Order: sequence, then structure tokens, then C-alpha cells
Amino acid sequence: MSIYQNSIQNAQDPTPDRKWLCIEMPATEYKEAWHLQSNIVDAKYNKILHENVVLLLEHPPVFTLGRRGGFNNLSVSENFLEKSVIPVIQVERGGNITFHGPGQLVMYPIINLQAAKLSVVHYVENLEEVMIRTAADWEIKAVRNPLNRGVWIGNNKLGSIGIAIRRGICFHGMALNVNTSLEPFQWINPCGLRNTGITSMERELSRKLSMSQVRKTVKHHLEAVFEVTLIMTNLKELQIDYL
Repeated sequence: MSIYQNSIQNAQDPTPDRKWLCIEMPATEYKEAWHLQSNIVDAKYNKILHENVVLLLEHPPVFTLGRRGGFNNLSVSENFLEKSVIPVIQVERGGNITFHGPGQLVMYPIINLQAAKLSVVHYVENLEEVMIRTAADWEIKAVRNPLNRGVWIGNNKLGSIGIAIRRGICFHGMALNVNTSLEPFQWINPCGLRNTGITSMERELSRKLSMSQVRKTVKHHLEAVFEVTLIMTNLKELQIDYL
């Protein structure tokens, strides 16, 4: 029996929001992951899929512009960007401009906030807490800043958050810099902030980290912070169109 079928049968489960489906994906083009999120949002809204879903992945290099983002926060020319072969994509998430690339762990929870009994602020704080605890496991002290969401080490940002809500379903999510190349961040005002640096776990420790170990740690803290159990599955079992 597929996860999809189980979801329909378990619709009356008194604690369905305590079990979240989790899909670990390979490096995925941004537009493909964006399309997948949209399909999951629609499936949840139409009661085809009842469980919340978490996607864990990395992206090939890409700049994304949130609702407050604009080309005015690029510090290089469009001609330079064309030569770098890094696309710029406008999306509906909150926030400004940011960079995604290999070595950055991205987590996209697609959840019904009301059913999960979470306010937007509480949800964002929980995502920050997942990143703070993950960094702490490597003895990196990261903190939150209510004025500028995400997690920080001094004036340097270690992890970003940008979310969107459609039909009561929250999607997009967080990005934690693990072994990410920091050079492309120098071509933008990250998150629209000037005089702000970007850091990574690799930079703080002066060594590369195992991405598989960081993924495992993030999943552990996600379960603890949100008080849920992750059920590992895949796109085939979910029966949601990928492309």
C-alpha cells in the first residue's frame, strides 16, 4: 500500500500531524523542487495528501528573489551573471535575495500551520532552533536575531529562512550553509542587508563536514523541536508529480 493510500485511510487519525513524511533528495534544480512543493501544497489543500511533508536537498547554484527582493541588491552586472551561468529566479517566498548552491542544506517543510497549532512566528523560531541546535552539535554557537530572521554568528549569517503560505499551507523553508562556496554571496546584498557577512559551518571550523551527517542531525533536531516523528519515504510512494 502506498503512502498516498495510507494518507487517505488515516485521515481520521487523531494525531496525524505528529508524523511527518520526509524525503531525502539528490541535488535538485531549483525550479524542479519549487514545482514539487507547489504540487504537494495542492495535494494537501485538496485533501489528497493529509500528512505534512519535509524535503531535504541541495541545489545547483542559483540566486532567488523573494517578495522583497530585487535586482537592486545585486552588486555585479547582469552581464557578469550571464557569464557565471547562475540563474536568477523570482519566487513567492518572503525575504529578499539569497544564494543556493552545493554544500548548502535546504529543508522545505510543506505543512498546515493551523493543524500543527503553530503561529507563523513560532514556526520560524522553530526552524531557527533546528539550525541553532545543529550548529551546536559541532560546537558552533549560532544565535537568532528577531529583527533579521535566520541564524547568526556575530554579524555573519549562517542560515536563512524564507517561507510562503498558500491556501493555509506553508512551504519554502530554511537553508543552512554547511560547505557552501561563499563567493557568490559577495555578488549580492544577502537578504537585502548591507554590511552583512555570510559564513558557513566549514568556515567556522576550518574543515569540511559530512553532508550526510549534517542531514541526519537536522532530522534529529527537527523531530525534537517540532515534537514529531519523521517517516522516511520517496516521491514514488508519495505519488506526487516531480516535474
